[in-house]
Amino acid sequence: MKKGAGFSVRGKRAVVAGAARSGIGAAMLLARRGASVTLSDVREEIEDAGELETAGVTVELGGHTQATFAAADLIVLSPGVPAHQPVIARAREAGIPVIGELELASRWLAGRVIAITGTKGKSTTTTLTGRMLESGGHKVLVGGNIGLALSAQVDESTAETIHVVETSSFQLEGTQTFHPWVAVLLNFSPDHLDRHATVEEYAAAKARIFANQSASDWAVLNADDPGSVALAAHAPSRRLLFSMTAGLADGVVLEGDTIVRRSGENREPLVPLSSVRLIGRHLIADVMAAAAVASIVGVPARAMTATVEGFTGLEHALEPVTEIAGVRFVNDSKATNIEAARRAIESFGTGVVVILGGRYKGGD
Repeated sequence: MKKGAGFSVRGKRAVVAGAARSGIGAAMLLARRGASVTLSDVREEIEDAGELETAGVTVELGGHTQATFAAADLIVLSPGVPAHQPVIARAREAGIPVIGELELASRWLAGRVIAITGTKGKSTTTTLTGRMLESGGHKVLVGGNIGLALSAQVDESTAETIHVVETSSFQLEGTQTFHPWVAVLLNFSPDHLDRHATVEEYAAAKARIFANQSASDWAVLNADDPGSVALAAHAPSRRLLFSMTAGLADGVVLEGDTIVRRSGENREPLVPLSSVRLIGRHLIADVMAAAAVASIVGVPARAMTATVEGFTGLEHALEPVTEIAGVRFVNDSKATNIEAARRAIESFGTGVVVILGGRYKGGD
């Protein structure tokens, strides 16, 4: 059956909870697909209210009201809205379908999906993967947890499109039929325990990236991270492991100064380490993951290398800022969990002064 066949919202009452980027994308998509849409948010005002109302979306601000949710035929959650909120829990108990924005959008995509998750490194790997595939001549749309919400990509999706999607645990926990052709789990460590009740609940959300895969799909996994490999234990998909330290007979490894894909007796050089312009050895693992995906897609090694040579990293991710009186300043404010911060600090030698802040989300 063609993806999305049989799923229609025409004439249905749809409520979207949360008016951030993903919620707005979902509301606009639902309106274009013929639903009667209400976008609900706890804030008293939102910047996009006028545009939404012009598109036919009813904007309800100041809180999620029981009457609105109880009257819905479908409820779609933005990633930032916890599914255990009382008004949402009561709707689910009443038999009203509740799904996430990622799930909604994926039902209408015509192209294949490469989904990338992990506790750290998602944005770097997603961006680099998208650029490698573009360099290899593929039609690519990058988004999800970065850039455009997946809902905003649906109208551009064709059978030739490859969607490279960064997926968070908040997005994955709201999926039911989401089916990546390639699912990448970079690493796993405790995080977001201010949202997930337990580490096990967080792990279960991450593992949903593999839930609907088949034997013709791929799981790309970090062999140096046993926790992430364990989460894919029951996935029926083919495996492609990558490792910075293990001598894998089959997988993507480091051989001297080159990232190489091994397959039995075959050896394919992919990217020389001399082309990497990123600070921090741990980011080599992200490059390896992107190269692993690109090799599955069939991107030539020269296109991978050219992409890596031109990639100097993302804003706020070990981003060089300036040097004053011999002191180098580096911005790694994207490291919002303990493991990511630890890896960043370990990227430098002695004499490092760390400026930390933010909200504790659990972990040791």
